[in-house]
Amino acid sequence: MKPAVMLFAWAVTAAAYGQTYKWVDQDGRIRYGDTPPPGANARALKAPSRPPAPVEKKDNKDSKDSKAGDKEKELSPEAAFRKRQQERQEAEQKAEKERADAAQKQQNCASAQTYLRTLQTGQRIVSTDAAGERVYMEEGQRQQAIERAQRSVGEWCK
Repeated sequence: MKPAVMLFAWAVTAAAYGQTYKWVDQDGRIRYGDTPPPGANARALKAPSRPPAPVEKKDNKDSKDSKAGDKEKELSPEAAFRKRQQERQEAEQKAEKERADAAQKQQNCASAQTYLRTLQTGQRIVSTDAAGERVYMEEGQRQQAIERAQRSVGEWCK
């Protein structure tokens, strides 16, 4: 490795740990070190600065609106963009869920209305029991089924 590169690396490393000086020696070469030789015209190099400590904002605890506004002001443009994207995605998901619920409600309404019309026609209604045999609906059962179907229509077709 070249001596100049090593010297520069040493100077940078030394600057991180303490004060570093730069001077020109008797041969006209530039030298770096933490202590200059006596009588040399040495110049102190600036130590690397530390990032400033974060400043805490004092919120007005009386107003919730000012807190919400301050939080949005504190967001970086990229974070604000991500937040808007997430809010938009959540709104789209909510709208999609509402559309699916509305479609399901409409389908349930149509089924309930069809079943009520079928019961009201007076046709014989047949179902299958657990043994697999046909069972015909009696008139008392038909009236109870009509009442249940009317409640279903009222519930789903609001």
